[in-house]
Amino acid sequence: MQQPTNRVIPLLVLLALAALWGLDAASVQPNRIMPGSGLGLVRALGLPWALALSAMLLLCGALAVRDRARWVLAAVCLLVLQLPLSLAWMAARHVGADMPLARLGIGPGTWSLLFLLGLMLIDTQQRLRLPRVGLLGIGIGLLLVTWLIVRLGWLEPLALMREYQTRRAQFSTALYTHLGLVAATLVGSLVLGAGLVALISRFPRLQGSVIGGLSLIQTIPSLALFGLLLAPLSYLSSQFPLLQQWGIRGIGWAPALLALVAYSLLPIVRNTCVALQGVEASVIEAARGMGMGPLQVFFQARLPLAMPVIIEGLRVTTLQAIGLTAVAALIGAGGFGTFIFQGLGQSAMDLIVLGALPILLMALLADGLFSLLADGWRGGAER
Repeated sequence: MQQPTNRVIPLLVLLALAALWGLDAASVQPNRIMPGSGLGLVRALGLPWALALSAMLLLCGALAVRDRARWVLAAVCLLVLQLPLSLAWMAARHVGADMPLARLGIGPGTWSLLFLLGLMLIDTQQRLRLPRVGLLGIGIGLLLVTWLIVRLGWLEPLALMREYQTRRAQFSTALYTHLGLVAATLVGSLVLGAGLVALISRFPRLQGSVIGGLSLIQTIPSLALFGLLLAPLSYLSSQFPLLQQWGIRGIGWAPALLALVAYSLLPIVRNTCVALQGVEASVIEAARGMGMGPLQVFFQARLPLAMPVIIEGLRVTTLQAIGLTAVAALIGAGGFGTFIFQGLGQSAMDLIVLGALPILLMALLADGLFSLLADGWRGGAER
């Protein structure tokens, strides 16, 4: 019998090779202002390293054709983990100690390779039917390797690191602000969502109107909603000085938080309603037959069975809030969106990446944690 083959990984391998050899792997800038000169793969890494990297990619494709998914996963993990080492080697080769203002930019070939390796990991994880926490572990491993190399000072010449070094205090402030807004959004949407779900449970005919109203909010562009909140909040803060003392005004965290909570209500309310209504009637009848009261039926029967779907709603809400908080920087809410829009205004790509990369990492981490929580809850329910 002919063995099954994986055609996705070989295609991704070919795309990765084309990106590596056809695009610049890095660029060297004499300073922040002057444009950099691109470095191809061989020039950036040297011929031996370039050939070894290409050979590893070809090995991934060959293993995938033979349907050796576990070996493919191991090879792709090695390729992912070597990326910070490759960047450190590029920096050592092209930015010397006699070039204090020079910086090494990450080229499109390297970014493309990272993206395609991520797709390979996802495809392999799905074929092996591994829990998504495995991808979370690989991501944490990559972060640990990168952190160790950063601590050793090998990535200091990177333009991304230069931008971080000059904005270290601002970066910490942006991190706390971004996480604070996301956490406050999650808490606020949970409280309001629980109230709306209780109202729907008490008056089922309101479900269509509530879900429809929350869906309507989703159709409003985020910038438009932020703008709609400026005038009423400015008026209220001018009429009530106490609100100004609390920091509630037309711009800043207050309109951002209100808009984020409004956007976050739909996935929580809809998933919770669907989950609670999807519990089989026989389960509820069995719980009542055991002498449980209404609250006991809800907390010991309906809620535990509905929790995986509710957690999925929380996952969507968190990911949405992480992304939209970046847009809220336009109205003075802070967060990593500040770096993104500053970089756009200055045409500084590395400053844009400095703001976008933490947002991406937070989203991936949140997705992995909520997936792990949902899988664990399902496993506990099955046992």
